[in-house]
Amino acid sequence: MRALDKARLCLRLIMERKAIDPLLLEVEELTSITDYFVIASGNSSRQVQAISGHVQKKMRDVGFRTDGVEGVQEGHWVLLDYGDVVIHLFYQPVREFYDLEGLWIDAPRISIEDEEIVGA
Repeated sequence: MRALDKARLCLRLIMERKAIDPLLLEVEELTSITDYFVIASGNSSRQVQAISGHVQKKMRDVGFRTDGVEGVQEGHWVLLDYGDVVIHLFYQPVREFYDLEGLWIDAPRISIEDEEIVGA
């Protein structure tokens, strides 16, 4: 599976749990860490934990395991590392505080039209 397809799959999974303001950034030209960042929020730490659990289960079901998971216990900023795709899930006020979108302002935003994600 191409990295972009994997990123779109991750987006679809987080949207199944009603994530807020999902964003897909192409960072492969800006860092050697990963190719794509998926960023989204939840209305509570509990929702962030639920989104994280859902993504991990569904990705396992299709054969992907995380290279690393951070922050699930607190649910304020959860990081799921799938190698070429890194997912950042935030409790909304924490997302605003850290402003990853601002830090990665030079990263191209990938369109995430609903029908495009659903069909991924």
